[in-house]
Amino acid sequence: MLLDQVQNGPLLNFTYVVAERDGGPGVVIDPSYGTDEVLAAIDARRVKVAYILNTHSHADHTAGNRAVRERTGAKIVAHRSTPEAPDLPVDDGGTFRAGPLEIRVVHVPGHTPDSVLYIFSGHVATGDTLFVGEVGRTDLPGGDPRAFHDSLLRKVVALDDALVVLPGHDYGPTPTSTIGREKRENYALQPRTVDEFLRFLAE
Repeated sequence: MLLDQVQNGPLLNFTYVVAERDGGPGVVIDPSYGTDEVLAAIDARRVKVAYILNTHSHADHTAGNRAVRERTGAKIVAHRSTPEAPDLPVDDGGTFRAGPLEIRVVHVPGHTPDSVLYIFSGHVATGDTLFVGEVGRTDLPGGDPRAFHDSLLRKVVALDDALVVLPGHDYGPTPTSTIGREKRENYALQPRTVDEFLRFLAE
């Protein structure tokens, strides 16, 4: 599989270019501010970008949508609850394909109401839900700590340990991780009741 991880923008965002092979159909995940390097990767790999996947609607994960769309004609994918009016609205448990690349959606509200994970080919794009060694914030507009508890401690920890974590920002000691490693080492994923989790976030 082809997977380019591009760090861009002032917030150390990661944008991903994914396809099964050079010259094949693929996707771009969370195009951020400054897309020159992302567009160069698309051109160099000759990827036929079918979809732009947004893990959530914060501007630093959608700012490059227009530039990638204008270059490639790709359709924008996001959760149905997003305010952005995507071309392909998706729901929890839904799947779609970019050529041979099958992508599964997991809805994980908490950081934002429309936050999702995209699972494909042994990888999971986690946006701002899960970082390497950390998790996203819930104190921004739309954040919901109770929903985040359910998303992290029911949905994320239930994922296959072998999945490679592709975070939305370069905030950890390594640019990627695995679900198994995060379950062992990420202090935010340790078992907690809802009340314990709310106290933990408040601290």
